[in-house]
Amino acid sequence: MKKVRMGMVGGGQNAFIGGVHRIAAFIDGEIELVCGAFSSNEARSKASGLSLYLPENRCYDSYDEMFKSEALLPKAQRMEFVVIVTPNYLHFPIAKAAIEHGFHVLSDKPATLNLSEAVALESLIKKHNCLYGLTHTYNGYPLVKQAKHIIEQGDLGNIVKVVVEYSQGWLASKDDEKSKQASWRLDPEKSGVSCCMGDIGVHAANLAEYVSGLHITDVCADLTSTVAGRSLDDDGTVMLKLSNGAKGVLLASQISLGDENNLKLRIYGDKKSIEWSQLDPNTLWLKSNRQATLQIRAGVGDMCPEAQRAMRTPAGHPEGYLEAFANIYQNFIAQIRAHHKGEKSDNATFDVPGIEEAVRGMAFIENVVIASQSNLKWHPFTLEIKPKFPEKN
Repeated sequence: MKKVRMGMVGGGQNAFIGGVHRIAAFIDGEIELVCGAFSSNEARSKASGLSLYLPENRCYDSYDEMFKSEALLPKAQRMEFVVIVTPNYLHFPIAKAAIEHGFHVLSDKPATLNLSEAVALESLIKKHNCLYGLTHTYNGYPLVKQAKHIIEQGDLGNIVKVVVEYSQGWLASKDDEKSKQASWRLDPEKSGVSCCMGDIGVHAANLAEYVSGLHITDVCADLTSTVAGRSLDDDGTVMLKLSNGAKGVLLASQISLGDENNLKLRIYGDKKSIEWSQLDPNTLWLKSNRQATLQIRAGVGDMCPEAQRAMRTPAGHPEGYLEAFANIYQNFIAQIRAHHKGEKSDNATFDVPGIEEAVRGMAFIENVVIASQSNLKWHPFTLEIKPKFPEKN
C-alpha cells in the first residue's frame, strides 16, 4: 500500500478553502500532495508550491502545463487525481483537461459554471472511464449518515415534510464585498447565475436529498439581491415538492446578520422526525408525539457502518467540519484504490457525491433562478439545459 498521489489546482497562499482541502486530505495519512498549479499568477503559484515543500519542477505555472507534464512522468510518480479549488468558472475547463489526460477529479462545488457544462462533464467522465467526486462536505458528518440510515430503515414512516436552512451573515453589507472570496462570488462571469443558491443553497438541496432519499421534483422560488447594486442573489426561499409527494422548504441566506455557518435539517415522517444542526454536529434528535425525544450522540451506542467508519474518536471528543471533509477524501481514495484493482468503483458504493449530484446541483441552481424570475407558482425540476435565462425583474 502506497499513498495516493494528489495534485491541486488553485488553493494557493492565503486561499481559505485550499488550506481546508489539504488538512482534510492529510488527516488519514493516505494522500500525498505531489504537485500543483496554485494560482493563475506564475510567481504566486511557484511560491505557494515551495511553501508546501514541493520540488520546484512540480510547482507549475498553469494547470495545462501540469497535466501535460504529469502525464509524461512514470506511472509510479505522476499524480493520480487532482483536486479543483478555484472559482466556479474554472471548474469545467480544469476538470475536462484533467480527465482527457487520464486523471481522476475531486472538485469543489458547484461542479461547473452552468448546467450545460455539467452535462458535458458527465459525457467526458463516461468516455474516459475516470472517477469524479464533488465535495458536498456536510454528507461526511457521521450523524448525517446515521440520519440517512434511520430513514432508510423506515423509522420515520412516510416522509411528509422536509425543512432545510443554511444561513450566514458574511455578505450582509456593501463593505463585505471587498474580500477576494466575496468579489468573485458576486460576479456572474465567475460565479454563474446565482451567488447564494450557487454557494450554499446547493449544499442545502444536496443534504436534503441525500438524507431523505427523495428527489426534488418541483420548485417555487423567491431570490433576492438584498444589498443595493448586487446583480446576484444573496438571500432566497424555495418551496419544494419531493418525489414521494411530500412538501419542503429550503432557506438560504448570506445576509442573516450574526449567523455563522448555520446549516439545519429537519425531516418529518408520519411516525417520527429527525433534526440535525451543523453547529452541533455530534447530536442528532429523534422525536415523536408518543415517545420521549431521543438524543443520539456520535460514538455512543450502535451506529450504522457508514456512520461508524466516519468517526475517528471516542464519544465526547468533538469531530467537525475538517473531519467531515476528510471523510469525503477517505471514501474517494477507497474508490480510486478499487478502480485501480478493476473492482466495482461507482460513487454510490463508496458513498461519494459524484457526477449525478453534480448535474442535479447545477439543475437546482438554474431551476430556482428561473422560478424566481417567473410569476408562475410551481416549476417542474428539470435537467433540461436552458439556452437563455429571462431578464431579471
